[in-house]
Formats: sequence, structure tokens, C-alpha cells
Amino acid sequence: MLTLVPTPIGNISDISLRAIESFQNADILLCEDTRVTKKLIHILKERHGLLIEKEQNFTSLHSHNESYFIEKLSPEYFEQNIIYVSDAGMPGISDPGQELVRYCAANNIEYDILPGANAVLTAFVASGFVATKMLFLGFLAHKGSNRAKDLNEALYNGYTTVLYESPHRLSKLLSEIAELDSSRQIFLAKEITKKHQTFYSGSVLDVQASVGSNIKGEWVVVIEAKTQNETTFNERDILSFDLPKKVAAKLIARITGETPKACYTRLLETE
Repeated sequence: MLTLVPTPIGNISDISLRAIESFQNADILLCEDTRVTKKLIHILKERHGLLIEKEQNFTSLHSHNESYFIEKLSPEYFEQNIIYVSDAGMPGISDPGQELVRYCAANNIEYDILPGANAVLTAFVASGFVATKMLFLGFLAHKGSNRAKDLNEALYNGYTTVLYESPHRLSKLLSEIAELDSSRQIFLAKEITKKHQTFYSGSVLDVQASVGSNIKGEWVVVIEAKTQNETTFNERDILSFDLPKKVAAKLIARITGETPKACYTRLLETE
């Protein structure tokens, strides 16, 4: 049997009783990183009484070897008690795991998925955006036309949209959103469930100012729903016209909520 076991995304106390039981009963632990899983088990033994009375095999299974690993499998392998854990959170959400599930489904192998900690849903609920339809896009393409296409989809698909973003690209993402729709409401969650968990919400310009250079850590970005038909002129559209800076500043202030003076000063600084 295969069991996918979610692990805490920060706070170790988020581990479930069923997850602890799965660790106790496992014959083989398939791990995104065996070092991370062994450290987790050590902590669970110390703090939550995890008791393991048999020899267990730890096997590395990550995005780079997943397809090759599954090609070599046989259904008999799952006569043992197999669990899969990614480094943090729910396997299969921007982490390996789905290929294993598909293999089991195709070969009539019993499997189970335990519920547990998940950054996507936590950030979605924490955002307070009332649209209940949600789209998760994971990480956007890093650059080029694919990134522009992904960003346009994230902004104008009509759903509350959740993204993951790395700290070294977060400032770039906020600037890109601000250029396309500077009044868009967004929500950022940093280091969810960890000691330095922080939430930011407001227009993208407000959030940019609040975050500043404090970009270390793991980020989830939630973008309020909007469709292309709902969009009006944004800052980039206005600046594309040959308008005096003061006139452009007044128009941009109408859509960003800034004062015309503050907007004018910002435009002068970006020349």
C-alpha cells in the first residue's frame, strides 16, 4: 500500500496523529530529501513520542528521478507499507507524488492520501478575498514570453489566484503586477506557520512599500480576482501617451489612490 503523508510547513506541532502512525508503520519511506525526513522523524521522536520498532528503508524520490524510479517499479513493491513525504506540506502540490498516485491507480494498488498542512489553502483563507473560486498556478515561468503569458493569466483569469514565489524574484513580481494593474489588491504570506510568519495586504503599491527589502523567506502570493473585461487603463497605458508628467500623474492617481503630488514625484524619480 502507498500512503502520501503531508508534513508541517513550519510549525512541527501541525503534524497529525495519522501522520505519526504512518511513520511508525512504514517499511519504506520515499522522501524528496532523506536528510529532511530523517530530521523530522528525530524531532517527532523527541517531542511527540514517535516510536519506531523496526528497521526502515529511506529512499530518495524527487522531481529529477521520479519518472525513472517509477519506470522500474512493479506492483509487488507495494506489498510493503510504503509512504511518500515531500520536504514540507502536501505531496503533489508543486512537489513530487502525483506520478506515484497515477501508477497505483493504473495498477489497482491500494493507496491513501492523508490531509494536512498546505501553504496554498492557508494563504487563500488568510487573504480574506471573498471569491470562493480559486486557481493555483504554482511558480510562474522565470522570464521571457512565457512569464508574460503566465502573469497575464494570473491577473485576468477571473479567479482568486495563488502563486508561489522565491525571495529573489518577489520584488520583480510585485513590480510586474504594479506595471499592469497598480490598483490590484493582493495578499502576501511569508513563512507560514513559522516564527516569523507575516501577512501583507492591500494594493500592490501599498504592499510593495510595506515589504521593502524584507524579502527573505518563503512566499505565497494571492491575487484578487478580476477578468480582462473589468480592467481599465493602468499606469503603463497612461504613460504610453505623450502626456505632460503632471497630467499623467493626475490620471494615474485616479487609479492608484495616490495623491497627484506623490505620483508626480514618483514619475520624476523613475525617469
